Amino acid sequence: MKLYLKLLITGEIKMSEAKKKLFIMVTNGPENPELATIPFVMATSAQASDVEVVMGFQGNGSMLMIKGIAEHVAAKGFPTLVEMISLYADAGGKMYVCGPCVGARQVKEGELVDGAVIVGGATFVSECLDSTQSLIY
Repeated sequence: MKLYLKLLITGEIKMSEAKKKLFIMVTNGPENPELATIPFVMATSAQASDVEVVMGFQGNGSMLMIKGIAEHVAAKGFPTLVEMISLYADAGGKMYVCGPCVGARQVKEGELVDGAVIVGGATFVSECLDSTQSLIY
């Protein structure tokens, strides 16, 4: 990362040539279908633009990663959340779920959707610092 920054600062590499990475933190859960779905719309749009995307799920957002929950989340005018999660994951998107958040809800990793991984705060900080942009929903 330090070499990349040095090359960017010295002009030896242009930002347009650099690989872009977007980190999206999702804090809204099934109680707010629109704000639970929009992050996946943004993520898949970024992936279609050749941007690497990592999504984090904290608070009620962690509920979206529990198997069977997304099937009951639908926002008017948007594709279903199940479709969006599948599109995102199939395009190589990473899904990190807050350990203390799922722990407080007594959810185990085996109860999460395929591809979701339980992580701690250090992983979220690292992903934010590694990204060229971060969004919070």
